[in-house]
Amino acid sequence: MSADAGGLLERLRAHDAVPRHVAIIMDGNGRWARERHLPRPLGHREGMKAVRETVEGALEAGVGVLTLFAFSEENWNRPLAEIGALMGLLEEFIARETDELRANGVEVHIIGDLSRLKPSAREAVDRLVDATRGGTRLLLNIAISYSSRAEIARAARRIAEDVVQGRLALEDVDEEALALHLYTAGLPDPDLLVRTSGELRVSNFLLWQIAYTELVITPVLWPDFSRRDLYEAIVAYQGRERRFGRVTA
Repeated sequence: MSADAGGLLERLRAHDAVPRHVAIIMDGNGRWARERHLPRPLGHREGMKAVRETVEGALEAGVGVLTLFAFSEENWNRPLAEIGALMGLLEEFIARETDELRANGVEVHIIGDLSRLKPSAREAVDRLVDATRGGTRLLLNIAISYSSRAEIARAARRIAEDVVQGRLALEDVDEEALALHLYTAGLPDPDLLVRTSGELRVSNFLLWQIAYTELVITPVLWPDFSRRDLYEAIVAYQGRERRFGRVTA
């Protein structure tokens, strides 16, 4: 860790508002590769290093939940060669990182529609989840084949089924009931959402959960994202006043 990053870490630890839940839209792999005249898959490969750096940074900062947007449902529309490369990198990441994640007390959850994953990728994901179950230092959500609108529609269907089956009264269908049917049921909503690459949109990510989340947009492309960038985002978050729609006297 650089001295600069170490100073930022000490600064954020001294504050009493370390975010419980940080979500990150990992964007910019393709642009990183294009700027270097490299194939897009090499950008995705470099992005794997940033994942490790960010997980380690979250552990050091004392973040409780880290949610990473790895692959959207819309990404299935990309060229087959790129999709194949991404799925291969997913399996490679799992094979390489599972033991260290478990040793560091990281429990991994996967959120999204996994039915479209090829069997080998699905098996790898299941192994990762099983191997890290019980970790207590950090809960790492990895969003794969994820769409927030699809997640909300899925929750609505499940609530409708509960009402039809008599497990839930119609008058009890409220915000809490819907939240309990989301992939993130039981978790705090993100306190901080970081988006890399400078794009000013949330890209169908955690739309329900980020209603009052603080946003930090960084121009850093994902492969270049380091724990120092994570610490800078947390320090920026700590300097804000969160009112949740209320007015401060």
